[in-house]
Parts: sequence; structure tokens; C-alpha cells
Amino acid sequence: MSKAKSAPRVPAKKKRAAGTTPAPTRAATTSEWAHVWQSPIHGKGIRATRAIPSGTRIMEYEGERITKAESERRDAARAAREEAGGDGCVYIFEINQRYDLDGSMEWNTARLINHSCEPNCQSENVRGRIWITARRDIAEGEELSFDYGFDVENWQQHRCLCGSPKCVGYIVAKSHRWRLRKRLAKLRRATKSK
Repeated sequence: MSKAKSAPRVPAKKKRAAGTTPAPTRAATTSEWAHVWQSPIHGKGIRATRAIPSGTRIMEYEGERITKAESERRDAARAAREEAGGDGCVYIFEINQRYDLDGSMEWNTARLINHSCEPNCQSENVRGRIWITARRDIAEGEELSFDYGFDVENWQQHRCLCGSPKCVGYIVAKSHRWRLRKRLAKLRRATKSK
């Protein structure tokens, strides 16, 4: 799995026992290469604060390491929120066969990197840590993007707004886009014949 946009769930406030200090809140992740901005693609995004050379690890995609079972439970809850008219964005990365990484935490600014059908970055799993790395040289001011890698199974749930000439209109991994193009052509033919 990969990621998309969503409003993070806000935990309920807990009362603390007298004489105890509150748990420290985590500061937002930062990068010397990029910062948050209002994206023309979708919501907030991340853009380069200076030229970024190809191959640079720009920022780590951080979050909570969870089991596959917990990942499935969270995805079902996300789908239920989406079905009820809420946000249905995905922030879960596959780490290995046993674990996934839930990056929906508000402090994980890398979750704001948008999908593009012609991305300038890629996600890399380096010993269980997810890094966003430059695929090519990136100019200062350019928005960062990567291919979320979604399969074609639920293509209708994730509209793509990247604006690329190669965009198929839905967030689907490059390796699956030919399948989606075939499905869309079949749907167009069926609609015309009615």
C-alpha cells in the first residue's frame, strides 16, 4: 500500500493524574530541502526550498509501525469514513510481509506529498524506513510528488488531480495504468452503445 491525503484522526483528550506531566507532543518533521505550502494539486503539499540533486533523500516518511491485521482494521475504518462522506485518504506504506507504516500522524509532514503520474520523487524502503528520494534533479520552488503505487482494484475511489499530460484521471501505479486505460475505453464504448 502507499499513501494519499487525509485529515488525521484527533485522539480524545485524556485526563492526567495529579502531579504527572503531560506526554510531550512531537514536533512536525522538517527537511532542509523542502517545506509545506498550499498545493495547486490537492490541499497542502511539499515544495523544494532549494535545488535538489537527483538521488537525494529529501525526508523520511514517518509514523506508527503496525501489524498487517491492524493495517487492515485501519483501512476498513478509513473506507467506512469515506462511505459516510468523510475523508478516505490512505497514509499506510507496506514495510514488509509482517508490518506496515501508518503515517497519518499530524507531525509527519511527508504525508502531504501529493501523487503525480509524472513524479519527481520516489519512495524507498531502506531497512524498514521509508524515504522520499529525488528521482531527478528538482528545481527550487517545484512541488514534490511521487507515484502512490495504488493497484487498479479500487481505481474509482482515488481521483487524480496531478494535471500531467500522462494522467489517466485516477491514482493508479504506473505499472497498472495500461489496465486502467483498457477499462476506461471499455466503459466509454459501453456508454456510447446505450
